Order: sequence, then C-alpha cells, then structure tokens
Amino acid sequence: MKNFTFTQLVLFTLVWVFSLANASPTAQHPRDVFTPQVLYPHGGIVWFVGQHYNITWDTSKAPVNITNKIGRILLRKGGLTTPLILADGFSILLGRTEVTVPWVLDGDDYQVNLFGDSGDFSDFFTI
Repeated sequence: MKNFTFTQLVLFTLVWVFSLANASPTAQHPRDVFTPQVLYPHGGIVWFVGQHYNITWDTSKAPVNITNKIGRILLRKGGLTTPLILADGFSILLGRTEVTVPWVLDGDDYQVNLFGDSGDFSDFFTI
C-alpha cells in the first residue's frame, strides 16, 4: 500500500471539493421549446431545381427564452428526413430564409424540416 504525504492528501482533498462544487446545479432561467409552424412551402407548391425560394414560418408565438435560436432546414422526402441541408446558422426568430433547391429526383412528396430547438415539417410539395 502506498503512503501518501500530507501535501498529496491536501491536494487530493482540494481537487475533490472543487469537483463537487463544479458538479452542483446552477440557477438557470427556464427555457421554452419553440416549434413554429412552417407557412411556406405549402401544399400545391412546385419548386424547380436550382431556383431560389424563401421558406417562411410563424414567429408570432415565440417565447422569450428559447432553448436554441439557431436554425437549420433539412429536406424531407417520402416522410424521411434526408441529409440535405438547405439552410443553416440563421436566427429562428427571422421568420424566413432563402434556399436554393438542390438537384434531387422529381417527386410530390417533399417537405422541409425546420429545426431550432424543436423540429416542424412543412406540408408536402413538389420538386
């Protein structure tokens, strides 16, 4: 068994005490999850590859303390979210962002998935 010196025991005790202090909960402001309704694109809309479109969403009910204000929009096809990022790093409080339609197969089962601190899907539309 190893013998510890007084200095080693003091250092060990200090490290242990500071690790407990850092692990203790801190006071935080309550955060609200914001799931804005996607307004555009909506049903009946047709997008064309290479064209620019504004995706819009409703920000009228945005809470004061949003968990994550940084947005990302992914493309969905057939009810599944694809890895295609249409927009990233914008404020979810803007209510709109412009995207360029990537090259994808034609279909009438596309949606956009708007992420902030939650995710919301648009209606189905056609590309």
